[in-house]
Amino acid sequence: MPHVSIKHFPAPLTNDREAALVSAVTQAVTDAFGCDEGVVSIAVEAVSPESWNDRVYLPEIVARKELLRKTPNY
Repeated sequence: MPHVSIKHFPAPLTNDREAALVSAVTQAVTDAFGCDEGVVSIAVEAVSPESWNDRVYLPEIVARKELLRKTPNY
């Protein structure tokens, strides 16, 4: 039951770009885990630049760095 959570800024996603992102991530997840796409869930959440540090960077990147498989260069 893979779940992917994508938080992003500053670029807004059009419906077409978001659908393409979800499709590509779904394909990557099903390939990696060998599962059916019906068990994959994906959340896409826009986060304002002003909130990024408190809502994403500190709690999810810094505090959980042992879980990261790709680190940002900022």
